[in-house]
Amino acid sequence: MGITTFPTIEKCTLEGREKDTVVADLDGTLLRSITSFAYFALVAFDVCGVLRLMFLLVVSPLIGFLYYFISESAGIQGIIFATFAGMKVSDTESTARVVLPKYYSEDLHPESWRVFSSCGKRCVLTANPRIMVEPFLKDYLGADIVIGTEIETYKGRATGFVRSPGVLIGKKKADALRKTFGESQPEIGLGDRDTDIPFMTLCKEGYFVPSKPKVKALTADKLPKPIIFHDGRLVQKPTPLMALLIILWIPFGFLLACMRIGIGLILPISLHYYVCWLSGIRFIIKGVPPPPIKKSKDKTGILFVCCHRTLLDPFFLSVALGRHIPTVSYSLSRISEIISPIKTIRLTRDRASDASIIKKLLKEGDLAICPEGTTCREPFLLRFSSLFAELTDEIVPVALESKTSMFHPTTARGWKGMDSFYFFMDPSPIYKVTFLNKLSSELICKFGKPSHEVANYIQRAIATTLSYECTNFTRKDKYRALAGNDGTVAKKGRRIKAKKLASYSYDKLVR
Repeated sequence: MGITTFPTIEKCTLEGREKDTVVADLDGTLLRSITSFAYFALVAFDVCGVLRLMFLLVVSPLIGFLYYFISESAGIQGIIFATFAGMKVSDTESTARVVLPKYYSEDLHPESWRVFSSCGKRCVLTANPRIMVEPFLKDYLGADIVIGTEIETYKGRATGFVRSPGVLIGKKKADALRKTFGESQPEIGLGDRDTDIPFMTLCKEGYFVPSKPKVKALTADKLPKPIIFHDGRLVQKPTPLMALLIILWIPFGFLLACMRIGIGLILPISLHYYVCWLSGIRFIIKGVPPPPIKKSKDKTGILFVCCHRTLLDPFFLSVALGRHIPTVSYSLSRISEIISPIKTIRLTRDRASDASIIKKLLKEGDLAICPEGTTCREPFLLRFSSLFAELTDEIVPVALESKTSMFHPTTARGWKGMDSFYFFMDPSPIYKVTFLNKLSSELICKFGKPSHEVANYIQRAIATTLSYECTNFTRKDKYRALAGNDGTVAKKGRRIKAKKLASYSYDKLVR
């Protein structure tokens, strides 16, 4: 009896499934990918870096041999050992919570999700390590039960071995299902390979998810929850070929980044636009850059109010304007401060003190500010702080957009000193600056407009320009979701831990 004797997933009816229980495999069933190499590679790179990724890639032929010619269980044990041996459990849990969901969500099988989401009780039965898949399945897909392979640990670190009963394959999946549900029989079983047959026969109905023809992944608008915050440095899922390209590119990319940064420190700002294009950075300017305001007692400099996409936002704004525009920031790594050609003034988080600093800087000339307070990778804008609106009438909104093909130039958990390097390490990053019209007199605080309304208006204007979505999320929401702290750096350089590591509430989305 083969898996193809079961009816295909398309034949599963959805009427009256609200009280039914569904049990689904993960790879090749809930996910389109039949192999999980890329997800193990993400864990390896995020927790241990490029050397562990290289080791995993080198031993992957051996893992493939074990998987296809010895046993499926032996191959999975091999990839678990190569990935997890020596890793801190806490680091693995963090990666599973804030890195992997983005990639898993882009690989959901639409037909499997149609059936899975229609049932009232949802269970996932997988050979993958439970620690790796559980956060995504429970937090984003609403799974009630996740049964997976358990990894052995010693003093807070993974040994690379698996606990009894071993890798959940074939009969062991059926045994795990019996142990969980006892005498009760789940209504629906979903699988994609012969080793799923033992647990599927324990269900009242079984459905086969064919690997061919290929189907498109579930679109972002149909996901149960939008993924607004995520971390990790890799932009693309590291398949074996992509992992090889990343490993080969990193040394050349680092040299390229040093060259780009070095030229930026030496040459005048007026030449940087041309240097960007010559060095492979696609720099696009839209709108009309405003000229500097002539200094006078009753005139302040222009306040450029920008959305925040990368640490380099003030630099590219300055390049677009052809002149140095200082900026303010709550925190900046020492190395970023050293290599930046733009003057950065630190704020104190005290409203009165920060207002005084910004007013003083505006009297000296133009200033750039990012009122979101932190970056966001996805097409969403965080809530804009309203302080800036109270301090000047010369406000020009600026929409900024950054795209990279290999590395993310932002992080909440990693070393922020590398943010600029990761942007410049990208083979051909894109940066777009769009100048919006200066705020008219009826939209500023001087003529009676409340500061929060000014901030909300600018947020909506920038979001409309970029086709982004406004939210009420704040910098604290992001850091609590990704790093377990509120993003505040104490005097000794340690981040202050949040009282509770919380997921963010989606009622802060502004529709």
